[in-house]
Amino acid sequence: MFMKNLNKNLEIWFYIIPFVIIWLIIIQITNIASVISFETIKKIPDAVMYAGMFYLLFSKYLWKYKIFRNWLVPYPNLQGTWAGTLKSTWIDPKTNKTLDPIPVQFCIRQDFENIHISMYTKESSSFSQAASFVLESDNTISLSYTYSNKPQATVRDRSEIHDGASYLRIIESATPMLEGEYWTSRKTTGDIKIKKTSDKLTNCFTEVI
Repeated sequence: MFMKNLNKNLEIWFYIIPFVIIWLIIIQITNIASVISFETIKKIPDAVMYAGMFYLLFSKYLWKYKIFRNWLVPYPNLQGTWAGTLKSTWIDPKTNKTLDPIPVQFCIRQDFENIHISMYTKESSSFSQAASFVLESDNTISLSYTYSNKPQATVRDRSEIHDGASYLRIIESATPMLEGEYWTSRKTTGDIKIKKTSDKLTNCFTEVI
């Protein structure tokens, strides 16, 4: 899911400055005169190529370093496995009570330009369709996304395939947490509370969380 993950005040300079620096380095290495000439202009394609390699490296790896946080990269690195509970407001007509909290695991895959959220329970899997960060008025950051949920075939008589959306507040601490709520096309709502458990990625629900 594409997202804009760059301080807008620095966006133009982020693309221009590395290109100019690389271009000047190429000119110096090849012993071309430092004044603008046909020979220096001929090196622009080389500078574009190396600048592109730098942007790719930054997008995949370098953006995660804390040295870039806040002044260039305004949003946190959430990649990893998260675990917690989902509490639905749905009332069971048989008992006239809400269900117990459901254990969930999230897998968040993220690079500088994209973020994808997967959620797993014992009975279903959800995958994000679109996701973005939201800077709140109090300078806190939230994660907003839409998703599609696919329950296992054996439970679809009581849990149908559906779409939904979630809005989670990011709590940055020694153990990062996400807290918020969700809505579904089945006209149900609920709360989500999860914390980061590992930098490793998972692709299924596990009993131990």
